[in-house]
Amino acid sequence: MTTRMWKKVVWVGAVLSLSLVMNVTYGAGQAQGGKRVTVKGYVIDSACTFKNHLKKPISPECAEKCARAGSPLVIQTEDGSLYLPISGEMPAAGQNDRLMKYAGQMVTVTGTTYTQGGSRAIVIEKIEMVKGS
Repeated sequence: MTTRMWKKVVWVGAVLSLSLVMNVTYGAGQAQGGKRVTVKGYVIDSACTFKNHLKKPISPECAEKCARAGSPLVIQTEDGSLYLPISGEMPAAGQNDRLMKYAGQMVTVTGTTYTQGGSRAIVIEKIEMVKGS
């Protein structure tokens, strides 16, 4: 192998190595999470919070009716942040059944959060209704 050919091989190897490092770094930044948090907010159906710009549910019955029809329940905090409850297991399962008894209510949720593309999700470890809500 000539010196010129050897330099090309080294150059190509360096570019490929840099590409690999950049892909691993970028990929790692896509889904961030694993942070344990406690949040307080309403269990509200996602359609109402987006389409009707609600800060809190109209009523527990309304949130439950939409959830039973298939609208995913989310946790909406007082500052308007939304957390999509997700399963911690694979294959994943929907979380509406678990949240149904809290539909339309203020809750405190402790769990592990994940963010991706500006969205937040939470694997719920503990959920409690806030007294007096």
